[in-house]
Amino acid sequence: MTQALKLSQLIGSLSYALDITEGQPEGHCVRSCWIGMHIGRAIGLSPQELWDLYYTILLKDLGCSSNAARICELYLTDDRDFKQDFKRVGASLPQMLGFVFANTGTHAAGWRQRAASILNVLRRGKEMADELINTRCHRGADIARQLRFNENVARGIQYLDEHWDGSGRPLGLSGQAIPLNARIALLSQVIDVFNVTHGRHAALDEAVSRGGGWFDPELVAAFRGAARDDGFWRQLESDDIEQAVLDLEPAQFTVPLDEDYMDEIAEGFGQVVDSKSPFTAGHSHRVGHYADRIGMELGLDPQRRRWLKRGALLHDVGKLGVSNTILDKPGKLTPEEWEAVKRHAAYTETILARIESFAELARVAGAHHERLDGTGYPRGLVADQIALETRIITVADIFDAIHAARPYHPENPVPVTLDIMRQSLGSALDPRCFAALEGVLREEDALESDLICLT
Repeated sequence: MTQALKLSQLIGSLSYALDITEGQPEGHCVRSCWIGMHIGRAIGLSPQELWDLYYTILLKDLGCSSNAARICELYLTDDRDFKQDFKRVGASLPQMLGFVFANTGTHAAGWRQRAASILNVLRRGKEMADELINTRCHRGADIARQLRFNENVARGIQYLDEHWDGSGRPLGLSGQAIPLNARIALLSQVIDVFNVTHGRHAALDEAVSRGGGWFDPELVAAFRGAARDDGFWRQLESDDIEQAVLDLEPAQFTVPLDEDYMDEIAEGFGQVVDSKSPFTAGHSHRVGHYADRIGMELGLDPQRRRWLKRGALLHDVGKLGVSNTILDKPGKLTPEEWEAVKRHAAYTETILARIESFAELARVAGAHHERLDGTGYPRGLVADQIALETRIITVADIFDAIHAARPYHPENPVPVTLDIMRQSLGSALDPRCFAALEGVLREEDALESDLICLT
């Protein structure tokens, strides 16, 4: 199933998950890669350097979910709208002030709270921005290393927000001290944002106007050369841009995408998902663990269990498209907020389905909120339409959601969690999968007791 799949296909498809958590139109990372690779070629990068650049840009937003909750807390605003607008802000004081007033306190309880929030940003804005970007950049670089990418890629991600003139973050590096991949990635993403929102001429003007400030002037000159080719823009704006970007990967540096590496990539993107909210830290990992163990109890063969665990690790990838103002809300959701939450399941299926060989996995993972009685979402499937693997993921997911602390409830002990779940047997939860979970929990509790005795 995985032998024909290339690393570029998998990472390129998963990059769409990073687009939605940044509030960007789908394909942002892919389009940025098209732009950056043309700049890299124009300045004469070697095939190895181009390969490093290719993955730096596709993965540039790996750490983007790690500061989402903090943005909502500090700015009292929607994290996705905040990030989307921030990518269009320049360095001038009027632009920054306009951004602050437009994006601070939009979810405040009243005008007094909003005014206090704006005043706090005006006083502590630099400190707050330093914290957010530092968290984002370091987390992204760490995950890139976990995914076996080299230091050129990791450092390109880590220093994405540094500026040529030293006005950037997290370290205020300037000039040649900024890794080349970071310089190209920053320029490329700004070009894509302005091309999508204002057109190619505005994108070119923005790149030129920030040359010597945010951007390396030589890279801006290289982009201007590429921008003279109308074919560059036509392909950038075409429906088959993803395939065009796949074709840009230097073939001589193809990385074997074996089963172990597939597992690591699923784990890595599971971490991206779990970083979105402090209440979901470790959730994807735990769901993956319990799904695997339930599968073992039910007699699934090792290869199928491995496949199942990847689906469990990625089941909530669609939550990257839901604002933390909703995910972390302690009170009851409004009907509109609940509809926004429900869309995450469809997002999961859409993102995973971009990978042709993941078609079945996409359906299985995206259906984890379906119920046996047909009242679930997103499709309202009934029992005989819900795969066994989906039922397993659902049981593992519900167990962890009830057992772990969430904004709307404290942590529940395991016996209480199981009692709550029993009320949904046959209507939402598969009794056979639930019984297998109970067996797993009994076994793990016995193992923990044995370890305690030994110590």
